[in-house]
Amino acid sequence: MFLSDLTSSVVLSLLLCIPIALLLLYLIDRNQSRHALRRNYPVLARFRYLFEHLGEFFRQYFFAMDREEMPFNRAERSWVYRAAKKVDSTIAFGSTRDLRAPGTVLFANCAFPKLSEEGVDTGSIVVGPDCRRPYRVTSVFHMSAMSYGAISAPAVLALSKGANSAGVWMNTGEGGLSSEHLEGGADIVFQIGTAKYGVRDPQGRLSPERLTEIAAHEQVKMFEIKLSQGAKPGKGGVLPGSKVNAEIARIRAIPEGEDSFSPNRHPEVSTPQDLLDLIEQVRSISGKPVGIKAVIGDRRWLEEFFTAILNRGAHSAPDFISVDGAEGGTGAAPASLIDFMGLPLRESLPLVVDLLNKFGLRQRVRVVASGKLINPAQIAWALCVGADFAASARGFMFSLGCIQAMQCNKNTCPTGITTHDKKLQRGLVVSNKRKRVANYARSVRAEVAMIAHACGVTEPRQLQRHHCRIVQADGRSMALDELYPEGID
Repeated sequence: MFLSDLTSSVVLSLLLCIPIALLLLYLIDRNQSRHALRRNYPVLARFRYLFEHLGEFFRQYFFAMDREEMPFNRAERSWVYRAAKKVDSTIAFGSTRDLRAPGTVLFANCAFPKLSEEGVDTGSIVVGPDCRRPYRVTSVFHMSAMSYGAISAPAVLALSKGANSAGVWMNTGEGGLSSEHLEGGADIVFQIGTAKYGVRDPQGRLSPERLTEIAAHEQVKMFEIKLSQGAKPGKGGVLPGSKVNAEIARIRAIPEGEDSFSPNRHPEVSTPQDLLDLIEQVRSISGKPVGIKAVIGDRRWLEEFFTAILNRGAHSAPDFISVDGAEGGTGAAPASLIDFMGLPLRESLPLVVDLLNKFGLRQRVRVVASGKLINPAQIAWALCVGADFAASARGFMFSLGCIQAMQCNKNTCPTGITTHDKKLQRGLVVSNKRKRVANYARSVRAEVAMIAHACGVTEPRQLQRHHCRIVQADGRSMALDELYPEGID
């Protein structure tokens, strides 16, 4: 009886509180001057903001068709989820993909595909063979740049452990080298951004001493000098002092509690000669392969860069070039850059490969393709064009459980991947997610090999441009070797 009376009292109190709360909201909205809708439609207008917030989720789960969503549709994400969970990835009845749309990628199967037992392991490639400590790589698929700080500590640890298990490298992004990177045991590509986080002196210049410390880690296999990023070419950033805690300050080698600015380019690099000087400086100190990452826009700088290399000698060239497409991802960037700046990978990757061939540098410089490559067919396309490796960041985020909630820049990521909220990080269980990361990488490689066998070659690196076709505006497809003949006039 007592509990019944108490329950009734609570319910009654709540019922009385509701109209009081609505009255207070009405008065607040009616008298505030910042929002016209709330002023004209008190209380009711508040639902607009709620629906606007929930709209992303409703579109994703209730309204969007399997192939409609952007930046990644449900079909693309679902494949990654199934691969990561190691469940059946077959589909029934027929493809839901429109094979007539211009730009559609098709592979040219041969009459006599390779039998499974005729397939061979992907051959290894040595990056930086003339370095004191070159790097031998077998896998064609790797983990692209994701910075500690942009993603959470549990996410970094799970990714590192998974990468180690699957035999793929992990790119640190420009946020420096954390203990989680090392604890996971993965091969590391250390990215040097414009702010030199992790290898900077107090003035923001490259510190030979810090670089030597980073290079001393056996797990750090290569260094990548970041010139630009797909989602925000030509844009630096700012790390607010409120986010620069003791751990971030230590990793990035910046003062704790102070705003830290990333220039929109390396201040000491304004010519191809300057870039070659920086590459040589990092390589001579570290003894390890050094490459560059760039979004391609104006091709003229590449021609000037390759000419400068030939004038110095092929030994001065970067050991690899990471070509990032304009469709690349980011934690946060202005819409004007995300939507309009830079060339997509479909145009820039053939351009870089062909220019390297034209200047006789293709065997000297390895090519890494990055930019919205999350599924086997996309990786196979990149290999057909001429890439040595493909790398993905968002694909591996999906393998961790990312649901494309579009909350990366708000510290509210519901899956704990891009948030520093401990309560939300709790959902990311490293012991489970590390397995999904490894499963995803292995599944990609297995299905890329399957595509290669169907095209009549024994392993993925034997794929050539004539194995891939692109649907044109008239509905007919054209082979890549017709669209992009060898060399550039």
